[in-house]
Amino acid sequence: MPALPDSPSIAAALGVVRERIAAAARAAGRNPDQITLVAVSKTHPAAAIAAAISAGQAVFGENRVQEAEQKFPALLATHAETRVHLIGGLQTNKAATAVRLAHTIETLDRPRLAEAIADAAQAAGKSPTLLVQINIGDEPQKSGISTAGADAFIRAMHSRFGAALQGLMCIPPANLDPAPFFRRLVQLADSHGLPIRSMGMSADFEAAIAEGATHVRIGSAIFGAREVHGK
Repeated sequence: MPALPDSPSIAAALGVVRERIAAAARAAGRNPDQITLVAVSKTHPAAAIAAAISAGQAVFGENRVQEAEQKFPALLATHAETRVHLIGGLQTNKAATAVRLAHTIETLDRPRLAEAIADAAQAAGKSPTLLVQINIGDEPQKSGISTAGADAFIRAMHSRFGAALQGLMCIPPANLDPAPFFRRLVQLADSHGLPIRSMGMSADFEAAIAEGATHVRIGSAIFGAREVHGK
């Protein structure tokens, strides 16, 4: 049976992360208020999320629609300011649930998914904020549109979704300096007039902020090691 979340520890960890975000922003000559912390709560229980909400955290990242659907409806009912970002690969058959539940989908990365999201948004009468996921290192094992196909795909998504398309997301290659990859994502976002750049996780968010991240996705530094519930 998993241990109950330690609310004081989550609050303290959030405080440390926020201070590191602020320090990184100031070092880069940026306003810390320009950086949104997405607390990655995947695999962690609703009680841990509630503890983070009590500590002032409003934005959370989940990988799987079905897991988010189990945890967030009750939390959203009592904490209207809470926002859910879907940050994992999204199956087309989960698009309707994703559109209904999520405030932001960060992993738009292929035409079939765009079709499913568009259909779901039309049926729901609303659209979440959308980010295109870029496979910034062109790694075959990773999701995301290739860098070669990025410009055409972003233009097509802007034409399809209009103002709902707000930015780009990436995960740089592991074991390489992430800065050049973050820089490339920012340049790509700038070239398309997209304001949101979701990049940087627990191990590299300070480098991401230095290069222009607007959203950083941090999980283990807040909630501790992930709880594993199978694949």
